[in-house]
Amino acid sequence: MIERRTVFKAALAGGGAVVLAACSGGEGGDAQPNPDQIPPKAVLSAEPPVDAKDVPVTTPVTVRVAEGTLTEVRLTNPDGAEVKGELNAEKTAWTSAEPLGYGRSYTYAAKATGTDGRPVELTGSFATVKPAKEVRATLNPIDDAEVGVGMPISVKFGEPISDRAAAERALTVETSTPVEGSWAWLSDRQADWRPREYWPAGTKVTVTAKLYGVHYGGGKYGKADVTTEFRIGRNQVVKVHTPDHVMRVYRDGSEYKRYPCSNGKDADPNLNTPNGTLIVMTKEPTSIFDNARYGYTDVEKKWCCRISNHGEYIHENEENRANIGKANTSHGCINLLEVDAKDYFDSALIGDPVEITGSKADMPTTSDVMDWLLDWETWKSKSAL
Repeated sequence: MIERRTVFKAALAGGGAVVLAACSGGEGGDAQPNPDQIPPKAVLSAEPPVDAKDVPVTTPVTVRVAEGTLTEVRLTNPDGAEVKGELNAEKTAWTSAEPLGYGRSYTYAAKATGTDGRPVELTGSFATVKPAKEVRATLNPIDDAEVGVGMPISVKFGEPISDRAAAERALTVETSTPVEGSWAWLSDRQADWRPREYWPAGTKVTVTAKLYGVHYGGGKYGKADVTTEFRIGRNQVVKVHTPDHVMRVYRDGSEYKRYPCSNGKDADPNLNTPNGTLIVMTKEPTSIFDNARYGYTDVEKKWCCRISNHGEYIHENEENRANIGKANTSHGCINLLEVDAKDYFDSALIGDPVEITGSKADMPTTSDVMDWLLDWETWKSKSAL
């Protein structure tokens, strides 16, 4: 804990040592103070104080003077480089304008002139906190991305975070149109933000994660700030009611296209295309599918849109042509004819919602992209704030 006290060294105009007040007297008169022994009126102080240890790197450094004005303030790092700062209009306070570095010593050199015209100085140093580990974070979507109306914002940390509230307080979301949303921790390494309802089409989003200097607990600190700006595209939602063998695509709430499909086997819940609202996670022109348990490896399919980390895709399967639009015979994926798979692939954005109903099984909430599988109240309960 930083000791809240003020230490300064004052250089008197005459350069003499500070002593207890002394008096001199003349003949028949009262004793008079010696002007050289009266302390200057100006008082310099600094925050953090001289000799402070474990100083936070993002808290502004301030130097102030009472009963005077500042004439010079220099705060230097161990390399001799000056920290940027600004004086207020009255020249009574100087405040640093950039973050400090971890595990470094900084030196004060400040001067002021008091209302009595006498100079004072402040010198000394303090040391910043040295993390046990600096933790990097990443943000998704990336800058300039155009994504679907179901796209969550995801912050992933390189280490488990114990003080989630501290990390979450450093995260802000700004939108070009008002959008209700909330952060939720999906694991001790991941916090996602999603809107209560799908994003309004065309919304511009700015995310700022001011994580540098944030203490995550256990001596772990944020390594750097991260930001992203992205845009929500048109409103496109896929709906599949598995018994119908039809994949419907909606634009702005109206049916836009429909494709015959074959979904996961109805008789085996382990092979169902599970119920739930998912999103398009990746778009892969070709993908390799392996499932030794069911007797296939290195099977290549085209125009593949991953919709879960549980193994489900929307993709072409000409080998299953006889059942497409007629029967559910896949191992969980949504099978389309090649021409339809290509047509849908070309229209899809990462983050487009895919709503699946009618199956015997529900999508498990074990994926790191399970945002729309939780109702709103459950989602909000996962916030650390």
